[in-house]
Amino acid sequence: MKITKAVIPAAGLGTRVLPATKNMPKEMFPIVDKPTIQYIVEEAVAAGITDILIITNRGKGLIEDHFDASPELEAQLEKSGKTEFLETVREISNLANITFIRQKEMKGLGHAVLKAKSFVGNEPFAVMYGDGVIVSKTPAIKQLIDCYGEYGEGVVGVKLVPEQDIHKYGSLKVENLHDNVFKCTDMKEKPQTKDEVLSLYSILDRCVLPAEIFEILERTKPGAGGEIQLTDAMREIAVTKGMTAVEFEGKRYDMGNKFGILQAQIEVGLEHPETKDQLREYIKEIAKTL
Repeated sequence: MKITKAVIPAAGLGTRVLPATKNMPKEMFPIVDKPTIQYIVEEAVAAGITDILIITNRGKGLIEDHFDASPELEAQLEKSGKTEFLETVREISNLANITFIRQKEMKGLGHAVLKAKSFVGNEPFAVMYGDGVIVSKTPAIKQLIDCYGEYGEGVVGVKLVPEQDIHKYGSLKVENLHDNVFKCTDMKEKPQTKDEVLSLYSILDRCVLPAEIFEILERTKPGAGGEIQLTDAMREIAVTKGMTAVEFEGKRYDMGNKFGILQAQIEVGLEHPETKDQLREYIKEIAKTL
């Protein structure tokens, strides 16, 4: 099935990485030479998505500016003969049809996704969390799109989570179908007791949903943390119609977490053609002192 629309919720306050996020959105944290949000947009584009809605809130205008044209900068680069940089800057504003909407009240991820109702219409669409970067051979969201509708009404990207951390995530009831594909028939957001844990598989940063999710979200009551949880709405689909869970291939970086930010900088830096050699030697020298 061809899916051409993606929604990127990027309205969170980034409290886990304060004070850095006091004035800079976590979605704009750089990984070597590109901000987090650009990696996510590029993943969507590589998967064939052409229309992207980024959900922001007050104080996140830097995200909009990044994907806008920059006439002054472009003129200066052209005048200086820096054509390579000029092309890079121009490509950013032409990646996709990108629009923005603000979540004026912080009522949770489900509430943020509901803001995309008019943008999505009646089509299935991708949801890509704004602080989750996934580096993979095949775009992670494409791995989900390729499975959409195969076994149920929607697909979630999953990974195993350490048992001691499952209470921070959502827990899924899954049954392996083949390889890395599972049938998902139940979900529990942030389980607080062992009895509430359905498995150690959790949704991480990516899903593909039917437009039906909006009607469900409109009547979903606040759940964990007093917020409208997307997981609670997806659970209704999982229980009644079933969903597919795909353990996606790729390395995930949580850019709303201090250690995740460091991991991304180091590991992506070790692959970047301009930094990999120098960084490798630097790490070797540092390792001698540990």
